[in-house]
Amino acid sequence: MDSRLEAVRDTVLARNPGELEFHQAVTEVFESLGPVHDRHPEFLEGAVLERLCEPERQIIFRVPWTDDAGRVHVNRGFRVEFNSALGPYKGGLRFHPSVYLGIVKFLGFEQIFKNALTGMPIGGGKGGSDFDPRGRSDAEVMRFCQSFMTELYRHIGEYTDVPAGDIGVGGREIGYLFGQYKRITNRYESGVLTGKGMSWGGSLVRPEATGFGTVIFAQEMLKTRGQSFDGQRVVVSGSGNVAIYAIAKAQALGATVVACSDSAGYIVDEAGIDVALLRQIKEVERGRLTEYAERRRGANYVAGGSVWDVNGTVALPCATQNELDGEAAAKLVSNGLLAVAEGANMPSTREAVAVFQDTGILFAPGKAANAGGVATSALEMQQNASRDSWSFEHTEARLTEIMVGIHDRCAETAEEYSAPGNYVLGANIGGFVKVADAMLAQGLI
Repeated sequence: MDSRLEAVRDTVLARNPGELEFHQAVTEVFESLGPVHDRHPEFLEGAVLERLCEPERQIIFRVPWTDDAGRVHVNRGFRVEFNSALGPYKGGLRFHPSVYLGIVKFLGFEQIFKNALTGMPIGGGKGGSDFDPRGRSDAEVMRFCQSFMTELYRHIGEYTDVPAGDIGVGGREIGYLFGQYKRITNRYESGVLTGKGMSWGGSLVRPEATGFGTVIFAQEMLKTRGQSFDGQRVVVSGSGNVAIYAIAKAQALGATVVACSDSAGYIVDEAGIDVALLRQIKEVERGRLTEYAERRRGANYVAGGSVWDVNGTVALPCATQNELDGEAAAKLVSNGLLAVAEGANMPSTREAVAVFQDTGILFAPGKAANAGGVATSALEMQQNASRDSWSFEHTEARLTEIMVGIHDRCAETAEEYSAPGNYVLGANIGGFVKVADAMLAQGLI
């Protein structure tokens, strides 16, 4: 790391003790930015990095709610409005027991660069709660969401901050959150939340967008080596929204997706994952992958272990942060891996990324490869603003155009900075320069 940036990084880490995921995200970005500051000393003079690493606003609040038995529970809610240089804060809400301030800040920091790469006028933010919706009734989830929004509504708006979904927050939760926002404000402000239902302001392709976008980016990477998804053997982690639609898109392009996972284990289906069955179990029945193996001839379920033990030519980590470590990366490479595209946020550890880059594996970081979700959220905002509704084909074409543009921007930036094929450097510099220029133009704020 450039010594000038290392001093700034050390200060950031000291100011944010114990927030390990945030430290990891900051360090990974700083390692790419030395060449930028050689060309643009004004960024150092304007303390752009120091300002970029300090959120514009951090909101923490109490969320009390009652379960179906009348017992009172208290969770903690978060919204980190990180950077609005390019537009209103934009980023999802995560409901999961692991959520704490460091997780939200890491996600919000990554969101700044991801949103900048889309070329859309959106800033970076993130939020959530340590509430766990798993196993809760619809009525309990509704009461929690209403309590959560009773505080959050003060801080959001279509020109201020536009949340969406993330882990634990799907169409059901967005519906309850929007209903409470409308109830409190007495405004039908469609653009205040994205990921809405199609009958009340949502966008076609939004459920598919992150998974589809990850595969589109990976396809563009493979093209640089004269290859495509056709005939590839693909391994996917996760079995939620992102994973399901990444599997669907990869198989539509001719790949065979042979494995996916959940928190308890993974399945191997050599014939290719049955997407319809997987969706029925995970999205409709909210079941476990053991049920897939019970209902699918030839599929095997492995309890525990790592899905990365399954060999494949393309890996799509679509579960959660730091799920793919250096040892798993080395095993994948030894088993014939060609490319990795991150469908989740920072799912590969720093050691894993080093293995991929040192061995010449095509590697797409999440801030580039999984930007399809937020890009389509911005398209949903466009439709809401114009009181319009686009066809699936039109919206998918716009998503494809945006993802190809992100790939090309990353690749061209890497070339410009004498690191051809380094998508990590290309994504970090490409996103940073766009935001830094805007911050300087807007003065010391």
